Amino acid sequence: MTDQQLKKLKDQLTKELEDVKNRLHEDHHLETTELSNYDNHPADNATDLTDQNTEMAIEQHKEEEVEQIEAALQAIENETYGVCAVCGEDIPFERLEALPTAQTCIEHANHDFGTDGRPPEEDILGSSTDHPLKDQGGVRDYEDSFDDVENFGSSDSPQDAVKSDQKNFYKK
Repeated sequence: MTDQQLKKLKDQLTKELEDVKNRLHEDHHLETTELSNYDNHPADNATDLTDQNTEMAIEQHKEEEVEQIEAALQAIENETYGVCAVCGEDIPFERLEALPTAQTCIEHANHDFGTDGRPPEEDILGSSTDHPLKDQGGVRDYEDSFDDVENFGSSDSPQDAVKSDQKNFYKK
């Protein structure tokens, strides 16, 4: 990469950093539409909550964007800008021109840094296979499950009576 190309990218990153920081400071307001929630319909509260969550997500995205730009500017200062973080090869100028914060070449663009590519919810929620049901002895095919449940009634019988009472239920 030539010095002129590097200067062009550095200027682009600096301008982009300034723009993102300005937008971050301008948009920093989470407001509710009401002074009191006492007489609000739950849907109004839900709308406000959704709006606040959206604003927080956008703000977080902007903060991450600032971090990426600052990391790219630091790489320029360290003279490591334009080198793939995975393989060490030069990143093509066309890629850096399109995405100045790129840390990897095209071949390693989907490389996860420290993640396994799974959603974070899966760390909290256990899989159903983590703790399978205990074997209760014997094999059960569950074909007769309906018969077991029908002992407590069906749509054709009185619902609150046990099956043994149902036989005589209609006889008076």
